[in-house]
Amino acid sequence: MAFLSDWLRSWTESLLSERRQIRGLPVRILNTRRDIDTTEVIERLTQALDLIARYAPHRFHRLRQDFAGIVVRRFPCRGAFFHDSRECLVELTFTVNPRHTLAEIAASIVHEATHARVARMCGPLPGELRPREERLCRKAELEFGLGLPDGAVVVERARASLVLADQEVAPAVDWAEGARRVAAIDALERRL
Repeated sequence: MAFLSDWLRSWTESLLSERRQIRGLPVRILNTRRDIDTTEVIERLTQALDLIARYAPHRFHRLRQDFAGIVVRRFPCRGAFFHDSRECLVELTFTVNPRHTLAEIAASIVHEATHARVARMCGPLPGELRPREERLCRKAELEFGLGLPDGAVVVERARASLVLADQEVAPAVDWAEGARRVAAIDALERRL
């Protein structure tokens, strides 16, 4: 029954998703929020990718090797890399939230690209190496932020993460609880 449920959810999502090519990368947008304009999502994602292309061209050129594509959707964190599909997730509300800069969105993509590169070169790493991998990703963010004219927020966040203890830099995440919280927030938004 779980297989059928997963298949049905996947099929429904594919019907509701908008597909684009942005800067040569396949992008799939699943906008489940009526208060978010998909055009704004596309615009901000494009601008974030433009930042990577301009200030870290070596990283940008590798994105097509690192990712099979980018997916923008609701999720319990800013970004993720899905090993099975090789997709980079950029969270929907994070992408359009004006409190987050384009540099932050771009840094999140750089971070997930580092996860993708590690996965491509080494396969999935054992749990005890997660903190080391996470620090590698934060160092990539730091390097990227230092190369930006407006990268202070990226640099500050990366530096703060790099001094955290292992269990803080790579905490165990209850994804089911995160999904419940996202669903609760979205349900509240629909009532407003």
